[in-house]
Amino acid sequence: MSPASSATAVADLPAPSTARGRERSSRPIELSGSFTHEGHRLAYTEFGSGDRVVVLTHGIMLTRRMHAPLARRLARAGFRVVTLDLLGHGDSDRPTESWLYSMPAFAEQTVALLDHLEIDAAVVGGTSLGANVALEVGVAAPERALGLVVEMPVLDNAIVAGLITFAPLLMAARFLPVTVQGVALAAKLVPHGNQWVDVVTDTLSQEPAPMAALLHGVLFGRIAPPKSIRRKIETPALVIGHERDPIHPFGDADTLAADMPAAEFVQARSPVELRFDPTRLTEAIADFSARCHDR
Repeated sequence: MSPASSATAVADLPAPSTARGRERSSRPIELSGSFTHEGHRLAYTEFGSGDRVVVLTHGIMLTRRMHAPLARRLARAGFRVVTLDLLGHGDSDRPTESWLYSMPAFAEQTVALLDHLEIDAAVVGGTSLGANVALEVGVAAPERALGLVVEMPVLDNAIVAGLITFAPLLMAARFLPVTVQGVALAAKLVPHGNQWVDVVTDTLSQEPAPMAALLHGVLFGRIAPPKSIRRKIETPALVIGHERDPIHPFGDADTLAADMPAAEFVQARSPVELRFDPTRLTEAIADFSARCHDR
């Protein structure tokens, strides 16, 4: 392994004899690692093994931890799943230059992960920001994407709601950094150990300058490939959309599925179905990923 990378087993331990221990022993091996891309460290976790690879990226200001439950379920179904902390998120580096943050740059990082792991091609997916990153991979490196899993894409209909939601956070990080620092300090006091509590505290644990740079770069850059380009993405895509969420409007997902010539659409029952009632959507993602690898 090169000096620019590292990997640590995080779930390859003997299980105790309790029922909870038996459940843990059924988990596929999990490896945490990192690599360097354009001078910045990027962190990832691998779940399971094999030739059928799925890469998952997270939403804005979230971390790869959000996809751990889905990754474990897909790994049990026979996939090797890799979750990535994009630049400015989670355990990856958090530079303070806004020009480093953009959807195309995040797509480059995702392809760099494939290069680092010596993976020729994979199913590439994500949620919200990660969904848009998957689209950008489909544009920039279609030969590396066997399929795209696009959950909660952020397109034209979400621009106003996105600005209303994130512009105040940008202003606070830029001009009232003490508020961001105070929230991060409070998040550190919350007991860890619950999956979704940890996801929330990860999101709240921000540093003002990198957070401002991230939001600036994303909000004022290219949010998604324009319609004229989306219509040319021939990579098979599974688009997942839902209603009752202004930042991820149903119309964006529905329109995206209609734009892309090889897309299929699945409507989620709620914005949190994949997190709290995951069986139906997980089966859809596993079936789609299998078909992409079998093509």
